Amino acid sequence: MSQGRLNEIDLMRFVAALAVVFFHYAFRGVAADDMSLMGYPALAPVARYGFLGVQLFFMISGFVILMTAARGSLRAFVVSRVVRLYPAFWACCTITVLVTLAIGGTRFSVTLPQYLANMTMMSEFIGVESIDGVYWSLFVEIRFYAMVALLLVLGRIHQAPAFMVAWLLASLALTLFPVEALRRLLATDSAAYFVAGAACYLMWSNGLSRGRVAMLLASWTLAVFQTARWVPQFEAHYGTTLDMRVLVAIISAFFAAMLLVSLRLTGAFGARRWVALGALTYPLYLLHQNIGFMLFNLAWPANPHVVFWGTLALVLAVSHAVHVLVERRHAARFKAWAEAAWDGGVRLAGRVRAYALAKYPTAP
Repeated sequence: MSQGRLNEIDLMRFVAALAVVFFHYAFRGVAADDMSLMGYPALAPVARYGFLGVQLFFMISGFVILMTAARGSLRAFVVSRVVRLYPAFWACCTITVLVTLAIGGTRFSVTLPQYLANMTMMSEFIGVESIDGVYWSLFVEIRFYAMVALLLVLGRIHQAPAFMVAWLLASLALTLFPVEALRRLLATDSAAYFVAGAACYLMWSNGLSRGRVAMLLASWTLAVFQTARWVPQFEAHYGTTLDMRVLVAIISAFFAAMLLVSLRLTGAFGARRWVALGALTYPLYLLHQNIGFMLFNLAWPANPHVVFWGTLALVLAVSHAVHVLVERRHAARFKAWAEAAWDGGVRLAGRVRAYALAKYPTAP
């Protein structure tokens, strides 16, 4: 079937990003961790559910990443991820550092070693604190990319459905019988959403089947089960209460929306181009949290309506600038560099292997 652009995915990305922004700005900043002096009580009862926007991101990634990997080329997969993630991340991380140095006050600070470690996008894996807490989801994404890359290395990407089922089962087992190191390694709290997105991609590309529907239903079941177990921790940390019925409804809406995409039943939403909104999503997600809180704290106790909506407009504008001036302007050049770096690495590995074989020939 056609591998054309899915316009509705751009819209869903933007909705997910806005949900997270409202969660942080209207609820999270003042609810816990002493990050912000200003909340937005008018939106807080709804915004407190916005954290689920990250789970929608993971579903979309499950769909898109499997689509990217389906070509079977490890080189194309790695290059596409590097080009997609790093330029905007470098720009947004640098902007956040500059704003922190200027107006971070006592709540936000950064050091040069921390900045350099963060620029690798591997800070969590080397034990360095993230400059902005939203980066946590990138590390979950990277774990998923590594799993898919391993399938490509092994030449088993066609067996991705079996891997996804095994991942679901492992996640359920580790939810019931936690082993923290394995839970983190396998990103078990997010697996259901990645697998759901992958199942939807398989339906979109290859049609419905009982196995794919079963995979989607199993993912939904695990997602709801894990959410129910996790809610008390959320409520205790943020001093609030969540309605499990609302949570289930939101999660179900995500699954229903992705299913409609997979069945090509999105109608006008799929026919209309949402590229401009989709382009804002990644920079907006990376930029909004700490910078928004710092602006809130700087402006406090000014009119909260002006500060809230003004800050949102500002981070949207800066996100657009990052897309235009960094992502769009330098994408082709950065892709060429990434491809050259990959090819150079492959040649170097070949020379090292040839040298090793010549110096230490295997016994007959």
